[in-house]
Amino acid sequence: LIMSTLKVTTIQDTSGGNASTSEQIAQGRAKSWVNFVGTGTVSINDSFNVSSITDSGTGKYIVNMSTAMANINYAVVCDGRFNTSDGAGSTNAYTRRTAFTTTTYGIRACSAGGSFDDMAFVSGVVFGD
Repeated sequence: LIMSTLKVTTIQDTSGGNASTSEQIAQGRAKSWVNFVGTGTVSINDSFNVSSITDSGTGKYIVNMSTAMANINYAVVCDGRFNTSDGAGSTNAYTRRTAFTTTTYGIRACSAGGSFDDMAFVSGVVFGD
């Protein structure tokens, strides 16, 4: 097996559109994302660069990334819902006030009243180096 390195300034799809520079790829693409079930036994529905989810209490989760980020100065976007019904009421999922590491971040889930509550579906996306 021969390994090679490909160095380019811009990458395009076969039609010549949808171009991305190396900086956009390094800085502007999600480095990790996950969609998981946050009730009962926590389980991952689908993911990229996520090895597991740690259930650390009602409405509290730790996302464990497979490949470390370059530093802890990355951005996390979170979302969630309690069930699949459109009329399920207000839900909140946001980054926990736990310290980011290069391989973990936390998500908190709350009901409309502000109390911690497990969510049926939770997602998190990471952008950064």
